[in-house]
Amino acid sequence: MANTVAWRPRAGDIPNQPGVYRFTDDNKRVLYVGKAKNLRARLSNYFAPLATLHERTRRMVLSASNVEWTIVGNDFEALQLEYTWIKEFDPPFNVQYKDDKSYPYLAITMGDEVPRVLVTRNRSLPNARYFGPYSRAWAIRDTVDVLLKAFPMRSCSTSVYKRAQQTGRPCLLGDIGKCAAPCVGRVSQEDHKSIALDFASFMAGNDSRMLDSIRVKMTDAAGEQDYESAARYRDQIGAMETALAKNQIVLSEDVDADFFGIAHDELAAAVQQFIVRGGRIRGVRGWVVDKELDVELGGLVESVLQNAYDDTSPPRDVLVPALPDDSTALEEWLAQRRGLGARVRLRVAQRGEKAALAQTVETNAKNALMLYKSKRSGDFVARSQALADIQEALGMAEAPLRMECFDVSHLSGTNVVASMVVFEDGLPKKQHYRRFNIAETTDDTDSIYQVLKRRLAYLAAGDAVPTAAEVEEAAMLTESSNAAGDTARSAAESDVVPAPPSKFAYPPQLLIVDGGQPQVNAAQRALEESGVSGIQLAGIAKRLEEIWLPDSDYPVILPRNSDALFLIQRLRDEAHRFAITHQRQRRSKDISSVLSTVPGLGPSRIKALLQHFGSVARLKAASAEQMSEVPGIGETTAAAIIEKLGQR
Repeated sequence: MANTVAWRPRAGDIPNQPGVYRFTDDNKRVLYVGKAKNLRARLSNYFAPLATLHERTRRMVLSASNVEWTIVGNDFEALQLEYTWIKEFDPPFNVQYKDDKSYPYLAITMGDEVPRVLVTRNRSLPNARYFGPYSRAWAIRDTVDVLLKAFPMRSCSTSVYKRAQQTGRPCLLGDIGKCAAPCVGRVSQEDHKSIALDFASFMAGNDSRMLDSIRVKMTDAAGEQDYESAARYRDQIGAMETALAKNQIVLSEDVDADFFGIAHDELAAAVQQFIVRGGRIRGVRGWVVDKELDVELGGLVESVLQNAYDDTSPPRDVLVPALPDDSTALEEWLAQRRGLGARVRLRVAQRGEKAALAQTVETNAKNALMLYKSKRSGDFVARSQALADIQEALGMAEAPLRMECFDVSHLSGTNVVASMVVFEDGLPKKQHYRRFNIAETTDDTDSIYQVLKRRLAYLAAGDAVPTAAEVEEAAMLTESSNAAGDTARSAAESDVVPAPPSKFAYPPQLLIVDGGQPQVNAAQRALEESGVSGIQLAGIAKRLEEIWLPDSDYPVILPRNSDALFLIQRLRDEAHRFAITHQRQRRSKDISSVLSTVPGLGPSRIKALLQHFGSVARLKAASAEQMSEVPGIGETTAAAIIEKLGQR
């Protein structure tokens, strides 16, 4: 955007998920920390024309040299992490949370003779059980107010409780059923403490039994047409589920651990490290490594940890996405880094708040890998070098300014489809993408042959493929025509340079198929039969990322960290994604058309079925009882669905 800072990130590189962002200066000092429900939408406000920004915001943006972000699960987690980092980094442009105000907690005073539930910021109550922290005091008060219907325990102050004892009359909460009123003997102190224990147990996570019990009561009430009670139970379940929403950003105060997330493909791996001390995320590190070999995730974890703790001491707990084969030896090495007599536990988070945070770390790693690949593919110098390296490696006369890649997708031999994706000058040309449906085929090589034969039929036999200079000149002509309007278009029509062919009729310099030598030979057969000349064929085999040429006994091996292999891999992955998307759409339409023949099954119920089971395979494997759980599907309809699917 004009009149803004030069270091502004591309909008497409910023995720549209909730998260926390940090503006930093040349010295890596954090200038400002903020949160957003949608990072892309929020950050775009900072990169508006400088003249339109508030003076303080403009000064912050001009002082900064970079912006980084961390994805979280929801707005509440973003608020927690924002709070932690404002406390940690003391950014000069932040004004919130500077008063050392702590978060509110829900406390149950189990040490009292008559336990009380309250919302407090005081963490020093004797023998109290704490739950939280929570972002807003009013939110947890509302939750407690509803939960008291299910767990009617004391919530009043000491003075109110004593006054009720003296007068023999309970307060309003006792009259409306939100307190069992131990003050006037409606329940014994032992029974009241049992209610408090149930409340604490529910808040601690032992909730499935209680939720199931209330769901049964709700179902029974609805069956008896007692809809008022059913609605009350429904509201209780909703309040409980809200209260049970786990906070993935603020953990227990005794948690000192490092969480690692790794996202990788055949050529690179993005690593994210969340540093948790005292239950709070104190820092985030991220880096990307090039993979020389096809290493499994466990081996990658070992390499990452050796790099992460080369010059620093690990905490007592290190949580990783997968354990390496020699995890015991790695724990010993980490313990040595920690110090004499220390222990380090290396493990994978399975459930609970740590597993939830591990998922957040993995999400950030995936975003970092996507951002790395996007920046790498957007580098004009790197793309130019990649095209030149491909030209040299494949022995082409000119650099392949237009490349097409084909991939075949099917489900156990059914719904066979293929995709064609196009890259021009190293970038996707999505308006030229094509999809193919294959009615009958014997195997993948036959599918490749059929698709290539159909695609090459659009090219006139004997027509020469345009040279690189002709492609570039035609592209420049098109761009100038689009930019200048009708006048430029009239001039273009009179120019000796013809307008570029339209989309599908435009031939590539390099045609790539997903596969090894058999697929390449099938493509070569289709090319020879078409009579089209001047197109270089190649195939990329996924296992070792090797490039196969027609009539070659040995593959071409490109360096694993080269921009040339990165570009070919990206082209192949895009073709695979496009084919898979089309195949899934075909599969969904296929099963929908079959289900539509079942009497009483309309579009809305078909949609509900597919959403409930998540996949066609699960739907086919479901029993009549399981299908009957879907709203609107009775036993007769379920039996008809099973019969219809069994005929296919």
